[in-house]
Amino acid sequence: FQEYVEHLLKPQDPARLGSDTLYFFGDNNFTQWGPLFQHYVPPPFRIPGTSPAYSFGIAGSGSGVPFHWHGPGFSEVIFGRKRWFLYPPDQTPHFHPNETTLAWLQHTYPTLPPAQRPLECTLRPGEVRPRLQGTPGSPARAVAPHCCPLQVLYFPDRWWHATLNLDTSVFISTFLG
Repeated sequence: FQEYVEHLLKPQDPARLGSDTLYFFGDNNFTQWGPLFQHYVPPPFRIPGTSPAYSFGIAGSGSGVPFHWHGPGFSEVIFGRKRWFLYPPDQTPHFHPNETTLAWLQHTYPTLPPAQRPLECTLRPGEVRPRLQGTPGSPARAVAPHCCPLQVLYFPDRWWHATLNLDTSVFISTFLG
């Protein structure tokens, strides 16, 4: 991980193919990453009879994952910003599987008629700031950090989605099922 962060974590080269993109995400060793996941407070939603699987990631600006689908889950951004593009299961997006999301956004997206464009959103982390407390006539004082709600994206089962890290981003996904 240290080698990835110090030497390989870079902005996406627009000329690179998806297969040449370095992206740290998925298949986390839970023995090694256990202390991190012990501090993680996942979204409170579950599918009855299943256990969530967590996946931590870090990636450079302009990197992302091309369109794909899998079971349902949640995505949260801890640091940076991540743009999501989503299509329902019955609307297969036009993309080349070895094209980066950045290349798709630059070349294919502008040619799509509005009705064929995906649903989109950009996830950002919540903010931690002091909560102010006071009484009328006295100055307010900070009493404790107050964490604003984190933005969380739910991606439904079998929905096509692609991601694009707008900055160097740190993120976690909770896969349900």
